[in-house]
Amino acid sequence: MATLLNIETSTSVCSVALTHEGQVIFRRENYEGPSHASCLGGYVQEAIDMAKHYGFKLDAVAVSCGPGSYTGLRIGVSMAKGLCFGLGIPLIGINTLEIMTCHVMFREKYPENTLFCPMIDARRMEVYSAIYDLSLNPVKPVSADIIEADTYENFLREQSVLFFGNGAAKCRSVLTNPKALFLDKDINPLASDMLALAEKAFRERDFKDVAYFEPFYLKEFVATKPKHKVYN
Repeated sequence: MATLLNIETSTSVCSVALTHEGQVIFRRENYEGPSHASCLGGYVQEAIDMAKHYGFKLDAVAVSCGPGSYTGLRIGVSMAKGLCFGLGIPLIGINTLEIMTCHVMFREKYPENTLFCPMIDARRMEVYSAIYDLSLNPVKPVSADIIEADTYENFLREQSVLFFGNGAAKCRSVLTNPKALFLDKDINPLASDMLALAEKAFRERDFKDVAYFEPFYLKEFVATKPKHKVYN
């Protein structure tokens, strides 16, 4: 397996993790607000020093590619691209909402037909979300959604949907369908939760062009009410 440096800066949390042969061997996280510019460089250097200490050679850098905040993503992606260019190693881009979903899936067991809806907060009653099944297959693609009582009714009609993330709390009083479930704890995208996704991308050689890769920002989406078929 590979030795990967993982960077996550899509929200107000700044995090870095070093993984080796399927294990997280180093992690740093800062929850004290947007602090990416001041924290990220030091965290990355600590991770690189740790790899050198154990004699590990970095095989690739994985970075969260959004949706997320413009400033946070720019800082994280710029750091990742600089490392890949300087070290001559591949760049991996990981969807932020998939990172959040992995965090939830891997910590508890859920019924096989449960759907997972990570949410990143946007202004007013808008969120950026996707819906995944238990195999992390996308049931609803990433989109900006205006939250009303029937926003996800097509999915909730037949299946339970678990909502989580920093955009979920404000939806709780609106999405009153009994099949709408909410996690009480905060779920943030973290670099340590990128392990499985980054290793899969590395095995499949799903690499980004270091020169031209750009993340997708929250501002690139136009909020809509999702209209999708029921997933069976």
